[in-house]
Amino acid sequence: MKQELVSVIMPTYNAGKYLADSIESILSQTYQNLELLITDDCSTDEMTWVILKEYEQKDKRVKVFHFSENKGSGYARNNSIKNARGRFIAFCDSDDRWTADKLERQVAFMKEKGCALSYSSYVICDMDGNEDGIFIAPERITLSMLKRDNKIGCLTAMYDINVLGGKMYMPTFRKRQDWALFIMILLECNEAYGITAPLAYYRQRNDSISSGKFSLIKYNVRVYRDVLGYSYPKSLLYFFTLFAPTYTFKVIKKGFDSLCYLTKKKKIRKQ
Repeated sequence: MKQELVSVIMPTYNAGKYLADSIESILSQTYQNLELLITDDCSTDEMTWVILKEYEQKDKRVKVFHFSENKGSGYARNNSIKNARGRFIAFCDSDDRWTADKLERQVAFMKEKGCALSYSSYVICDMDGNEDGIFIAPERITLSMLKRDNKIGCLTAMYDINVLGGKMYMPTFRKRQDWALFIMILLECNEAYGITAPLAYYRQRNDSISSGKFSLIKYNVRVYRDVLGYSYPKSLLYFFTLFAPTYTFKVIKKGFDSLCYLTKKKKIRKQ
């Protein structure tokens, strides 16, 4: 059976140290009918430019675009989505990696479910690639659940243009734009489905934009207001009474799951 094209969306910005590993994990997929669309957000390090040029020249599936000014990852992802030709749109950041069978398993899973949006669990690594823990994704997420907290790792997410009836783009604010996109998709289809096996590796960097928690309230409120149309008071109320407790529980559960995961791996290594 012919494989349908998957478009992989990757933004880059001064990502030279990890970029090659991320690209290799995509190009070495068992599912080969893919295109990797990389939009560089005006990187200033020479390594990023050299790596992008190298891969674009040696693999015709890689397409590189460059911004002349820094606009943010939302703009970069949207530029790649605009140029995508595939039925399936998947996301991977320039410091993350996939398991070799991710696309093969996820495309088959989505066709079986007939769903518009899917995701998976992922392993959490430090900056050197050492495994620190795991995030175990729920098997199913409804719109109501997603409004309380984002349980979808962007590096695992994939949506089906055919089911949605067209491409969907991220809002262009600096943070939480992936969560906003998933909410927008579930406003159309109401639920998404997850693979509980980890299919990706998330590199937890101290200097990543997601590591700054002080602006969490600001950008959460913006999602509630701009995407869901809530008033400012309702957005604040939703954050403190629903998001904050749900997020806290997620962090506690992730810690427990990670402890179990690492303990199990340690036992296996000793055998």
